[in-house]
Amino acid sequence: MQSLFLALALFLLLNLCAGMWRILRGPTAADRMLAAQLFGTTAVAMLLLLAQAGNNAALRDVALVFALLAAVTAVAFVRRGWLGREENHDSG
Repeated sequence: MQSLFLALALFLLLNLCAGMWRILRGPTAADRMLAAQLFGTTAVAMLLLLAQAGNNAALRDVALVFALLAAVTAVAFVRRGWLGREENHDSG
């Protein structure tokens, strides 16, 4: 079962490498932010798989912190985007 968890973690790592293309070539900031959210979600999944494979509770804690940070960054991006649009709309 441990080798299955490690194989799944490797698959997720390959997905992160493919997602890097969207970060580098994303036409808009929203595309880049969605790719960054994908990175956060995939990193949490990888850490949880590695924690289960190695029976390491500390990795579960790190995964929880990453999940919280991903949520905070999404909220910050949305708030920044909405505030910028409202200011541009009011001045035009």
